[in-house]
Amino acid sequence: MYENILRHPGPTPIPKKVQLAMNHDIISHRSNEFVKLYRETIELVKPVFGTKQDILLLPSGGTAALEAAAVNTVSAGENVVVITVGAFGDYFVSICEKYGFHVHKLEKEWGQACTAKELREFLQPLKDIKAVFVTYNETSTGILNPIAELAQVVREETDALCIVDGVSCIGGAPAEMDAWGIDILITGSQKAMMLPPGLSLVSVSERAWKVIEENKAPSYYLNLLSYHSWAEKGMTPNTPTVTLIYGLHEVCKLIEEEGGFKKTIARHELLKNMVRHAMNALNIELLTTDEHASPTITAIMAPKGIALGDFLSHLKQQYHLDFAGGLGHLQGKIFRFGHMGYCFPSDILQAVSLMEAALQDFEYDFVPGAGVRAAQEVFLAAQQNKIATIK
Repeated sequence: MYENILRHPGPTPIPKKVQLAMNHDIISHRSNEFVKLYRETIELVKPVFGTKQDILLLPSGGTAALEAAAVNTVSAGENVVVITVGAFGDYFVSICEKYGFHVHKLEKEWGQACTAKELREFLQPLKDIKAVFVTYNETSTGILNPIAELAQVVREETDALCIVDGVSCIGGAPAEMDAWGIDILITGSQKAMMLPPGLSLVSVSERAWKVIEENKAPSYYLNLLSYHSWAEKGMTPNTPTVTLIYGLHEVCKLIEEEGGFKKTIARHELLKNMVRHAMNALNIELLTTDEHASPTITAIMAPKGIALGDFLSHLKQQYHLDFAGGLGHLQGKIFRFGHMGYCFPSDILQAVSLMEAALQDFEYDFVPGAGVRAAQEVFLAAQQNKIATIK
């Protein structure tokens, strides 16, 4: 019997050590033991966000945390800007419209990033912008927006809050929330953070807290002020996902074992480069340019002459390799290769090797072994630079 090889952009594989940590006996979320666990975990995860601010833990998926960021900072009728470069940027648009915000949408073609110049030109004629919402890593296209540059433009051109969806990259991409001037940064447990779904992490700047205090959010469960006041006591306002917090504590320890978060970022860069070089060697086109390529997911065009649905089904049924398909108008045109969180060079080599086997089954014109060799060359070059792994 074969295990499924999951190479999706979330949920993602979970380390055995994390699974064991989550097997801990359930404890009361009002106990001293929980307070100790909560406070230790928050301190351990702060470097992943690049912040000295507290991290709020919401028992929810990432979408709920995005909604919390919106409803706690903006009121109906107020102006917001949403930068959308794909399906998950459109999520922010839908959330903001649902609450009656006046949305100014800066929309780019899927597969392209938003530049600082484009944002500056978009913002300059606008007045009274309350918040700018942007997706750091667009999961639908494999684009990594230049978030530090975009946040700087928001600061220079407006008094708006900069609210960032980092759901599919925090834990695998650089994050310097305080230094970059990000006001709210959000991620979810089920992607680069190497956990099951069900936990959202939200960090809020001091500047944003002042806005939130004045805004009076029309929400009970997603009221960030409530989470903030309880966090000061080392607790949450509602029953938290205790097992996932044990898992998060262990994830942070694994990052330390790897040599710190900079080494984790370097590993993700390595995996990205291995995948991209492999696809180039196989003459399979990529959706995005190298300049703005995501370190956690690569969007890959359908191999020429092959029906993508048939190819992905064959990969899963014959070789137990499971990629994600495209979203929206890219459905049937691209597939998405997740390489975030608990993923290592050996996983990339395995996936590329199985891809080659499937390509051969479809009589695709390529040099057998070319993709694996290209990925391996990237890996061996990195080994010379002594990039550490925790596998």
